[in-house]
Order: sequence, then C-alpha cells, then structure tokens
Amino acid sequence: MEIIKACLDLCRVSNLPTVWTNVLAGCLLANGGILPAPFLLLALALSCFYLAGMSLNDVCDVDHDRLQRPTRPIPSGKISVRGALILTLMLFVTGLSLLAAAPNPGGLIAGLVLAATIIAYDLRHKGNPASVLLMAACRLLVFVVASLAVTGHLPAVVLAAGSVQFVYVVVISLVARHENTRRTPFSFPVIPAMLAGISLLDGIVLAALVSIYWLAAGVAASLLTWAGQRCFRGD
Repeated sequence: MEIIKACLDLCRVSNLPTVWTNVLAGCLLANGGILPAPFLLLALALSCFYLAGMSLNDVCDVDHDRLQRPTRPIPSGKISVRGALILTLMLFVTGLSLLAAAPNPGGLIAGLVLAATIIAYDLRHKGNPASVLLMAACRLLVFVVASLAVTGHLPAVVLAAGSVQFVYVVVISLVARHENTRRTPFSFPVIPAMLAGISLLDGIVLAALVSIYWLAAGVAASLLTWAGQRCFRGD
C-alpha cells in the first residue's frame, strides 16, 4: 500500500479532474456534444500523459528535491529513480496507445507533440524563465488533442478555450515562482487552490459558450481536486 500511495503522490493524481474538464471542454466545443466512449478514452489517455509528466518532473528534480523537499517520494526512498522512469515510460506508451484507438488519427499526432512538450518542460524548466510557456502549452495541447481526436478538426472556439487556460497556467506558474522566493510559503495553500480553479475556469467557459449547466461540472471537478489534495500532493 505504501508504494501505491507513493506513486499516487509522485504523479499528483489529485489534479486529474482538471485534465478531465480540459478534455470535456475540448470535445464539447469541437463536436457540439459529448459521446461517452470517445470522451472516456481521451480522458484516460490524457490522464496518462499528465501522470507521466509529473513522474518525469520529479525524476528531473531529484537533486533539487533532496535538498529542498526531502519528503517527496524519490528523495525519501519510497520510489527509486529507475522505478519512476519505468512508470513514466509505461504511462506515455499507454496514453499514446489509447490515442491510436481514437476516432481520428490527428489526435495521435497531436499527442506526440504533447508528449514532446511535456518532456521538454521537465528537462528544461529549472532556471528557465520561458518554461512557464511550455507548461501552459501542455494545457493548451490537451484541448488540441481532444478536438483533433474526436473530429479531426481544430475549431477556433477550441483554441480560444485552450488559450484561456494557457494564460491561467502562466499566472499559476508565476505565482508559484514568487512563493518559492519567499522565506516562508503563503499562509493559505494558494497554488493548490489555483490548480483546482483550472476546472472551475473550464466550467465558466462552457457555461458562457455552451450551456450554464456545464458550470456544475466545473464546480464538481474543482471540489474533487481540492478534496483530493488533502490526501495526495498537488503541487
């Protein structure tokens, strides 16, 4: 059980609802509706991409974490670097395999671009001011993958919704960097709250562009993320 808990912490599993609402928005805005099977396929595929990216992130940060965050799964010895790399590879392969089964091949091509962007961010984010743009691009690409996978097209409205999240993720990253420069962290868990806000923002966008009822999905996913962060780390 301890190794399972460590893997879930490593992959920031609590943040997965934010991926699901990104996929929901991308599919709904591209297709005008939701077909359960393609949505579930894409939600699972892009969840694998997210989990892989978080696992690889901790592998790349292991030396920094040994000094600054020794309780994290790898520096604490709960998971080895080799184990985390194997998990990362398995998740990327699973995600790409699921995308290969999507209705349109454009989703797999976009998924390869997303995987490359995730890897580039993880390898280059420390000390790189432009890395916030790479992280934000990963969120935007979730919308792109979902849209291309279900329809083969990329409507402007999907890009617009993804761009809203792009800007929001840049803001989250800048706030996180500011917190890291402080002698003491914020008294309130600002970053976990902002991460949970990703789903709320999706709900607001869908309420404005599709139906007010989709706001409930954003609120529910946001609350689920916030609740999950009480059990598994989200930052």
